[in-house]
Amino acid sequence: MKRRRRKTNSAVMFKLLLKHYNYTELKKITKSFSYTVGKGGFGTVYGGNLSNGQKVAVKFLKDLNGTGEYFINEVTSMSQTFHINIVYLLGYLSVDVKTLYGIALGIARGSEYLHYRCKTRIVHFDIKPHKILLDSNLCHKVSDFGLAKLCEKIESIVSLINARGTIGYIAPEVFSRMYGRVSHKSDVYSYGMLVLEMIGARNKERVENLSLLCIFLLYLLLNYN
Repeated sequence: MKRRRRKTNSAVMFKLLLKHYNYTELKKITKSFSYTVGKGGFGTVYGGNLSNGQKVAVKFLKDLNGTGEYFINEVTSMSQTFHINIVYLLGYLSVDVKTLYGIALGIARGSEYLHYRCKTRIVHFDIKPHKILLDSNLCHKVSDFGLAKLCEKIESIVSLINARGTIGYIAPEVFSRMYGRVSHKSDVYSYGMLVLEMIGARNKERVENLSLLCIFLLYLLLNYN
């Protein structure tokens, strides 16, 4: 009983002491996240300034494995400190499941538009978090079409000379034809990886390292077999 009461009091204190910032405010404070201070175990830290000129650091959580106990512990501890030689917490931004669902659904609709509703089908080939921008209303915008490929809607197969995309999000068939033919469905694979990362069911670094190992082994297989 004591343990439960302690957790409840901590949660109440967390809500009472901290200001809830929205995405637009954080974007303004950090000047569109233009200055990266560093990267830690829980995310990227950006430098910024409040309206009164006070310098602040904004940490964006990149992944939440399990219950996120360590991150919650960090936030709870910082929220109870106020000392000239100790970093203290001013506020937070939370994105609930409903908002995440809306963002994921918006990305899916944007991809569906590129694949089926444009005059010419567009395959993006690089769907990943870095290519998804959010406006002040958290409405997603798919960006950066540098690797995109245009093709006729009647063509189900896309012709590629070289692989394109980002390790960890790239579909297997885009890297090697031994996994099948490339089509607009390759974007669907990348989208799936993005959604898994959004809900915390995928460790980006672990997947990228594993993908690099698989690509190296595949290279050896193709060139020395």
